[in-house]
Amino acid sequence: MSIWEVILAFVVVVLMLVALLANVLVLMCFLYSADIRKQVPGLFILNLTFCNLLMTVSNMPLTLAGIIYKSQPGGDQICHIVGFLETFLTTNSMLSMAALSIDRWIAVVFPLSYHSKMRYRDAALILSYTWLHSVSFPIVAASLSWVGFHHLYASCTLYNKRPEDRTQFVIFTGVFHTLSFLLSLIVLCFTYLKVLKVARFHCKRIDVITMQTLVLLVDIHPSVRERCLEEQKRRRQRATKKISTFIGTFILCFAPYVITRLVELSSVVHINSHWGIISKCLAYSKVVSDPFVYSLLRHQYRKTWKDIINKILKRSSINSSALASESHNRNILQLNE
Repeated sequence: MSIWEVILAFVVVVLMLVALLANVLVLMCFLYSADIRKQVPGLFILNLTFCNLLMTVSNMPLTLAGIIYKSQPGGDQICHIVGFLETFLTTNSMLSMAALSIDRWIAVVFPLSYHSKMRYRDAALILSYTWLHSVSFPIVAASLSWVGFHHLYASCTLYNKRPEDRTQFVIFTGVFHTLSFLLSLIVLCFTYLKVLKVARFHCKRIDVITMQTLVLLVDIHPSVRERCLEEQKRRRQRATKKISTFIGTFILCFAPYVITRLVELSSVVHINSHWGIISKCLAYSKVVSDPFVYSLLRHQYRKTWKDIINKILKRSSINSSALASESHNRNILQLNE
């Protein structure tokens, strides 16, 4: 193994461990908190977490084995199953993020009618479409034998070995990435930019009220005035940062891999194998970032996982104190004997 391959293998191991820990923590929060389970977005986050966990335990280990051994890990049947899952899970994750953005758009732009427009039944219908949309492409690819081990990405993924099927495979790949990556990106940009527009409008209204109040309060201390202006500035930037994070992580993680897949279809451009694996690792990094972007950094999830940790620590401290008292009593009995 070259130094590049050692580094890439180490990166995949780190991604696997962090993704597993973070997504399991999200799942624990969902199971622990009744308030999170009651919320409609919780269904989309649960679906996204399911996809991320399955990707972590099925696809990442085989990519790691592919990097180390530079050949197909396991038999053809295992590779076909993993390649099928990779196509299905990636599409499902992208559409789940688009569903979450639609939910936020309805909640912010139509707050009074949110509960009538986004119920559990509506969320279940959206998830049903997401699954049908996601499973249709790998079914077509598997039936046409377009799933296999791709050395460029060291992964079991969409791959055409027959030169006579090249034109059909190019069309299929183009349609697949258009209806998965591009469609999700358009939905994300449309919904979150609408959310940002509403957020900025409300910020302007609050800013006007704040400035009027500061003008009226002539005797206010300069430090208080300064804090108010700083909070005003932070409020304007908060929404922009969140929207930029949602859209930015999506583009940063998926775009290099999708562009590489499309460029690869052209026989004119040669793609370095190290870049192919790097683009695959970037796509895997979305599995790591999703739990933090959509769940763990939010106040409700932070409170829940802190409660879980405190409960575990309290239970362990109670157990340790019980063991200590038991051993102390045993020592006293032995001395009395």
